[in-house]
Formats: sequence, structure tokens, C-alpha cells
Amino acid sequence: MADTIQGFFDELQDKLSPEKMAGMNATFQFVAEGEGGGEWNVVIADGQGTVSQGTAENPTIVLTASSEDWQALTTGELNGQTAFLTGKLKIQGDVTLAMKLESLFDLG
Repeated sequence: MADTIQGFFDELQDKLSPEKMAGMNATFQFVAEGEGGGEWNVVIADGQGTVSQGTAENPTIVLTASSEDWQALTTGELNGQTAFLTGKLKIQGDVTLAMKLESLFDLG
């Protein structure tokens, strides 16, 4: 498991699950605010996914958290639903996509 947010997104490409992305077209924008943060996006189209650093045009969903909270989310120390309900994770766009994140990306 990655020690940094950058490391997490560097490894994420290999954890994309094509069979779970079949028929889906969506762009996820991830924003980690503060020191050690940055922006990454995952574009899913027709069962293929691409992870890139930077800002995507017209994302379907934008997920924003502090870099500290992102690190806790990526290591499993913080549950995504808990983060959302406590205001640590802000979601703009299609919220139902956020609920599919864990299954789309083979993180287990």
C-alpha cells in the first residue's frame, strides 16, 4: 500500500477492474487540499480506465478532502461514508458514483 497520495494514484491504474467498469462512462476528479496534495482524475469509458494527474474537463463527480484525510481514506483508516457524513469528504456531482468507488477500483 502506498505511503503517499501520489503513490496511491500511481498504483491505482493497476487496480482498475475492467469487468466492473463495463458499460460505464464517467470521470472522477479527486482533489487533495493542503501539503502533499494535488489533483488526479480517473476517466472510465467502455470498460477501460485511465488515471492521470491534473484536472479533468467536465468531471462527472468531484471528490475533495484535505490531504491528511485523503491519506487516511487511501489507507483504510477512514471510511468513505463516515468521511462524507462528517464533512471531511465533499462530493459534487453524481453521488451514486461515489458509492461505487471501492468496487470499481480493486482496493481490497
